[in-house]
Amino acid sequence: MKSILLAIAVILTTQFTSAQKTAGGVTMPAKIKSGETVLTINGIGIREKMWIDLYVAGLYLKAETKDAKKVINADEKMLLKLHIVSGLISSEKMSNAVEEGFEKATGGEMTSLRTRIDAFKAVFMKDEIKKEVVFDIYYIPGKGTVIYTNSKVQATIKGLDFKKALFAIWLGKEPADDD
Repeated sequence: MKSILLAIAVILTTQFTSAQKTAGGVTMPAKIKSGETVLTINGIGIREKMWIDLYVAGLYLKAETKDAKKVINADEKMLLKLHIVSGLISSEKMSNAVEEGFEKATGGEMTSLRTRIDAFKAVFMKDEIKKEVVFDIYYIPGKGTVIYTNSKVQATIKGLDFKKALFAIWLGKEPADDD
């Protein structure tokens, strides 16, 4: 009987641990329900600069893939979750990093996206960014990119072209962090 209880405990522990992913001290759930869609974590990583962890990012998709180009170009619901883990990130630094990211992601061709990039950057300037702030960046087909700060809607930015450039910041040829 004791060995059966131990076996059940091991199975439950194993299932629980595989149900979520952890990086940089941040644990992200394996699945997130968005409306009627269930999104599954595809990957998790840490954005570092000079050996300092800045934020943990999790990418949630409808189906797992290792094809970054497919994710960038997909016109389907997805989520990029950014969990700030450093007090060194300020609103201004985040805004500047996003500007640099769009520049790299678009090869400098940002004219058609300029007003939408500025609207996106404005989200980071609304309130000072602090450690433990969580940004949820959903792409919803037909609606656009919806940005939440700590579960509160901040902005909706239209266009698949914007979403492609935005997700290319992390998944494109010159990502924010090579790791």
